[in-house]
Amino acid sequence: MVEMFIRRKVLSLVISIVFVLVGIMALMKMPITQFPDIVPPSVTVTAKYTGANAEVSADAVALPLERAINGVPGMTYMSTVTSNDGLTLIQVFFEVGTDPDLAAVNVQNRVTTILDELPEEVIRAGVTTEKEVNSMLMYLNITSTDPSQDEQFIYNFTDINVLQELKRLDGVGRAEIMGQKEYSMRVWLDPQKMSVYNISSDEVVNALQKQNISAAPGKVGESSGKKAGELQYVVKYRGKFFEPKQYEEIPIRSDEEGTILKLKDIAKVEFGAMNYGMVSKTDGRPSASIMMKQRPGSNASEVIKNVKDKMAELKANSFPPGMEYNMAYDVSRFLDASISAVLKTLIEAFILVAIVVFLFLQDWRSTLIPF
Repeated sequence: MVEMFIRRKVLSLVISIVFVLVGIMALMKMPITQFPDIVPPSVTVTAKYTGANAEVSADAVALPLERAINGVPGMTYMSTVTSNDGLTLIQVFFEVGTDPDLAAVNVQNRVTTILDELPEEVIRAGVTTEKEVNSMLMYLNITSTDPSQDEQFIYNFTDINVLQELKRLDGVGRAEIMGQKEYSMRVWLDPQKMSVYNISSDEVVNALQKQNISAAPGKVGESSGKKAGELQYVVKYRGKFFEPKQYEEIPIRSDEEGTILKLKDIAKVEFGAMNYGMVSKTDGRPSASIMMKQRPGSNASEVIKNVKDKMAELKANSFPPGMEYNMAYDVSRFLDASISAVLKTLIEAFILVAIVVFLFLQDWRSTLIPF
């Protein structure tokens, strides 16, 4: 076999050329990522039971979900975590090679079958099912040099104007703001005043749910005959409240004498963040940190380039004065360094092969074939 390749130089040359062409085709089509895709795919189910502790969340939320998810096709095992803030997190792991999109659909179908068994608060908040993307891509920090732009403003601006644009880029599997602080109306109850008026927190919650609603009042009158529409009136309703003063005027209770107890009598209402569980700062200034993960099979270098181009476009067109961004973590730096080392090694290999073969054969024409 070895003698045949030595005597048939053209055959050896053709086979070498085929190897080179196949290598070039693979180089053009193979995805570029920091690590190979060897981690078993997983699907995460998240549910929120506001006001419940870890034990209640485990009994009322985690157990029904686990019974429904157990046995989904391709599943190997699952892990469940419940916390004292009412959060239930179920991570379902599948066999290597399972399609993550199909796995997410199968889990979602199982979760849908037992939604009516969950508490009303959980159903209202929603149970989310999403595939886990493990390939970290980059971290972005949105900051501002303007002191008037506080943390809530930066978070809200990033969520509306930056995050939605990044999610639409091809190759971005997941993008989210770490510790996202959405705007919310916060009601701070005074325990002493509630004790004096003998009011419980459940009564306050019920009053808020009944008074602060989005309704469709409809129309009043008739619209038939020759005077169609003349005797018809559309009832307009202003919808949910959006200012603290409107919430303060919500009635909680009234007595026989006509005295009305309002929310402002037992609580303080303010417009702020939904939660304060995380503080994000860059160089001592408030910042919104965006975490991005890569979609399986995509080209990391190309995705990062698209992200950088999009951020430059957003900064030029939509960023307010003083707002800026920086890359806290960028996996393309590692990839570029790795690819550069591979190319350097490849060039050195070509040169060394040519030198060694020439020293043995002492003929440039014979050296060209193995080179």
